[in-house]
Amino acid sequence: MTVFGLDSAGKTAGVAIEQDGRLLYECYLDAGCTHSETLLCLCQNALEAVRLSPAQIDVFAAAAGPGSFTGLRIGLAAVKGMAFANDTPCAAVSTLEALAYAAPVEGTLLCALDARRGEVYWAAFHAQGGAVQRLCPDGAAPAEALRTFVLQAEAPVWLLGDGAALVQSALANPGKTRLVPEAYRLGRAGGVCRAARAAGETIPAAMLVPDYHRLSQAERERAARLAGG
Repeated sequence: MTVFGLDSAGKTAGVAIEQDGRLLYECYLDAGCTHSETLLCLCQNALEAVRLSPAQIDVFAAAAGPGSFTGLRIGLAAVKGMAFANDTPCAAVSTLEALAYAAPVEGTLLCALDARRGEVYWAAFHAQGGAVQRLCPDGAAPAEALRTFVLQAEAPVWLLGDGAALVQSALANPGKTRLVPEAYRLGRAGGVCRAARAAGETIPAAMLVPDYHRLSQAERERAARLAGG
């Protein structure tokens, strides 16, 4: 099985191609460019590098959320565009679970994405020997609210994602948390491929939708205005 993975849920972008569990290609970009500028070029470069066409991909997988509202829409649109032509099945992967599958460490993993206003999207996993076990569902909470989980978890608790430093700061380092080195802390498209393969579930491209996990700021402000009126 050949899986094409794409991650555009945060400020970084990445694509990867995995074949029968072997990583053929992976690109990680953190150059400050917008996804609309770079993502299609990354996809084209990946396919050309391994000499495959979109028709030869068995599954297109994407980090479907939580994450940046705009980044998720751009990434899913790119995946749909490649998948529609040949009715290739797609896989919607939790951005947080993809982080866990790409983690360079084992043990308790707390994956956190900055949701602004002191909050994070988060989930926890246990990684061992290449297997990843989910410990809780994806959620959103103030960073300091994760203290209870951390205190009850098996030490050390490794922090990943662009919200990792926020969690570390909010908890005032209770002694159990460890930041994954910055170069390996953010999302990797290879993790999207591995998470999709582990789940083994696919959907038609038309059913691929983002999981924002909460209302956008504009929607929240509108709801507040309506409630106030």
